[in-house]
Amino acid sequence: MFSKNELRCLLALQRVPNLGDASIKKLINHIGSAEGIFKEKIRDLQKIEGISAFRLKDFSPKIVLDEAEEELKFIAENNIRCHHFLESEYPAGLKHCIDSPIVIFSKGNFNLNNKYVISIVGTRNATSHGKKACETLISELAPLKPVIVSGFAYGIDIVAHKAALKQGLQTIVCLAHGLNQIYPKTHYKYVPQILENGALFTEFWSSDPFDRTNFLKRNRIIAGMSEATVVIESAEKGGSLVTADIANSYNRDVFAMPGRTTDALSRGCNNLIKTQQAHLLSSAADLVYLMGWDLDKKRETPVQTELFFNLNEEEERVYNFLRDNEKELLDHISIKCKLPSHKTATVLFNLEIKGLVRPLPGKLFQVT
Repeated sequence: MFSKNELRCLLALQRVPNLGDASIKKLINHIGSAEGIFKEKIRDLQKIEGISAFRLKDFSPKIVLDEAEEELKFIAENNIRCHHFLESEYPAGLKHCIDSPIVIFSKGNFNLNNKYVISIVGTRNATSHGKKACETLISELAPLKPVIVSGFAYGIDIVAHKAALKQGLQTIVCLAHGLNQIYPKTHYKYVPQILENGALFTEFWSSDPFDRTNFLKRNRIIAGMSEATVVIESAEKGGSLVTADIANSYNRDVFAMPGRTTDALSRGCNNLIKTQQAHLLSSAADLVYLMGWDLDKKRETPVQTELFFNLNEEEERVYNFLRDNEKELLDHISIKCKLPSHKTATVLFNLEIKGLVRPLPGKLFQVT
């Protein structure tokens, strides 16, 4: 755990105009600590590679340290946890993002060591079809016990959070404001349950004004925290597409649910797929297959022999084929079992849930 004065100095650096997170990390990497930066002369700091005079032209140590002291009072009074980008408690996914916050604040009961962290975003004006697709996706992914990340907005965001809670999954809310408020206010009723099995995360202070541009900054946290970002319904322009673009810039996998070309709220997703900025997502099986995730490791109960008698015709066909062959690629299974690739992926996913099949490296599958 870093010292109170180190935290004070980290917070103070966040208040320096023109000095972004990437530049602060360069300074800390060069000097060794945030405290050390305040012991250096500004002219010497300006000589550090990548730090221009412009970055530090408005650096007033006393002013920013006093501001940090005030925020520390709010943090202490409200039992807020602070995560330093060099600490183990800092979200693992964000550690690899050069522009991630040097300090991020949280409240809740959560475990960020979970292997499966998925962001789900989409339009605020979600249709009944989009909401149902979101709920179904999370229900199908539930055996993995993933952490579901989103932005707490109207539409797909809140549907994702609620569906995660319904399935007993952890859910992380990324806010575009300080922990002194909740927006939209109508979603405050979900906060107690989220704090029991999830968390609120933000980089913003209690004194920060509520600004629409905060949502764009918030989107990089949603994208950075996750292994995969899923877009469910989006118009041609929108915040969810910004999140997808950021996720791509972080070299994270992006998935999009397609829709009819005539539907305005499908155009964003369809364009992502068309321009190869996202994988086509028709079911949870697509995501599990393309991410190379293994359901077998997450099963909590042993396979029951009765499951062998609860297969539909397609599941039985695929299972029997794999039983007679040591291991096979999905495409080969699809050809031999005379099923479309997307259908084969769904069948394999269902067989994994039942404990009869497991994925192997190289996108191979075999019976357990």
